[in-house]
Amino acid sequence: MRADDVLKRWTTPLAAPAYPEARYRFTDRQYLNITYRTEPEALARIVPEPLRVTEPLVRFEVMRMPDVTGLGDYTESGHLATVELDGEQGEYNLGMYVDNFPAIASGRELGAYPKKLGRPRLYVDSDTVVGTLDYGSLRVAVATMGYKQVPLDDEAARDELTTPAFMLKKLPGYDGSPRICELVRSQITDVTVKESWTGPARLQLFAHVMAPLADLPVLEVVSASHLITDLTLGGPEVVHDYLTRS
Repeated sequence: MRADDVLKRWTTPLAAPAYPEARYRFTDRQYLNITYRTEPEALARIVPEPLRVTEPLVRFEVMRMPDVTGLGDYTESGHLATVELDGEQGEYNLGMYVDNFPAIASGRELGAYPKKLGRPRLYVDSDTVVGTLDYGSLRVAVATMGYKQVPLDDEAARDELTTPAFMLKKLPGYDGSPRICELVRSQITDVTVKESWTGPARLQLFAHVMAPLADLPVLEVVSASHLITDLTLGGPEVVHDYLTRS
């Protein structure tokens, strides 16, 4: 293979890339979101500067994605903290757990999504929406919400979905020193809300060293939503380069 042909290939392995070149469109993407209040000191210890914690609020999400261009059918879970950067409110992505390798690889390489392998599930159990997260063979989170009990205003749902997300992209060089260390911002703008509900909710977190969600304990559930949407992810932009700024 010629050098010019290597440059034209999307990613490795060259003969069978880990994920396709595509603009990923999500159809019937389903969310269960639980926002809760946690200990301010615990949150401040893990949110990096220049982000600022304004309220000790954290969102646990489970997303069921049955139809994603190029990536197929998978489920994902995330843990996000409410933050502010230069006066803009947003969320800092603490960690994501995904059951689909192409989604993990593309999320980490093309964006800055902090994705690891996990086993999240989202389903309806009788009159309850249930979201669970397992890491390996152990349960680390259980979220429950009453099924379609209270309609949620579509604009409130859209605001929730389009909240700016901040993520840390950190890649080492071959000598172990940081080669990329950037804070990036991403925002969903192309979204259609198909259904939006709220209702009573509960969240349990269980201690695990490799999936440390329980390090941010649940003190009070603040809000919950169950959403069905079509959307396209926005591209990331660098908002802070740790290697060039003090």
